[in-house]
Amino acid sequence: MTDSQRSQTLLRRASWLSFWVGVGMLAIKVWAWWLTRSSAILSDAAESIVHVAAVGFVVYSLRLSQKPPDESHPYGHAKISFFSAGFEGGLISIAGLFILWQAFRQWIAGEAPQNLGSGSLLTSVALLINGWLGWHLLRLGKKGGSLILEANGHHVLTDAWTSIGVLAGLGLTWATDWMGFDPICAMLVALNILWSGGALMWRSANGLMDRADPMVQSALVARLDAATARHDVTWHQMRHRHLGDGHWVDFHLVFADETTVRDAHAIASEIEREIREEVGPSTIVTTHLEPAEDHERIHGHAPGEMPRLETDGGHHPD
Repeated sequence: MTDSQRSQTLLRRASWLSFWVGVGMLAIKVWAWWLTRSSAILSDAAESIVHVAAVGFVVYSLRLSQKPPDESHPYGHAKISFFSAGFEGGLISIAGLFILWQAFRQWIAGEAPQNLGSGSLLTSVALLINGWLGWHLLRLGKKGGSLILEANGHHVLTDAWTSIGVLAGLGLTWATDWMGFDPICAMLVALNILWSGGALMWRSANGLMDRADPMVQSALVARLDAATARHDVTWHQMRHRHLGDGHWVDFHLVFADETTVRDAHAIASEIEREIREEVGPSTIVTTHLEPAEDHERIHGHAPGEMPRLETDGGHHPD
């Protein structure tokens, strides 16, 4: 088994672990709500229902994203990562709105929670398990370059923060005997959930619209400047996009007219290797080789003038 296959297997196992742990957490939280009838605990349980549904989609998305390119998807299937993150963010946001409504309803009705000790114990157990799982998923997602697993890790940690808010509400209710703390903490939890869901949907939209990452842009420009100066060539028209599990970078390299195709290809291959080292091993790099004289004629600008097709402030021949 290759390193890539081992990594893919590890990511799939992590997604299944997240799913079954989510089912277990849902059972614990529903039990805690049944004992206490707390609005805050109900909000935690509602978030877990959404989590289980979202992770089910995560399992499917991760499996699809790892399929190789085919005739109908020549660039692969990794873009499903952004759909998955957006879907999960949407479900999180729906859960947040439900929690707000439920907490407001309880506050107006004046319902009081019961059996706070048992409910707090069960919620604490769920918090510890979710805290570890969220950290584990984020670590694996970043290491394996999986946006799907990263989004799921953020969702699990959101679930953990929800539990912290629930415990705060139960603790304040127990300490002061004022029932208003329970729905107030549930509302605060709901606002945090809405923020997290909105952030995931924003990230999903940026990925689907191929929005350039400023940090990747800066790193690419710096590496291209250094690599082309060392080989006495110039570059322009660099573009890059996030594929979901890696990046695709393409740019033009301009060589002196007397450079042979063999030498130009060797230099381009070396620069491509450096770009992969900069951005990551799963990066695809495409170069277009141009002779200096034809470059000026084809792009239609005088020496020292910025090409009309520049989209990134890239460098061009003097």
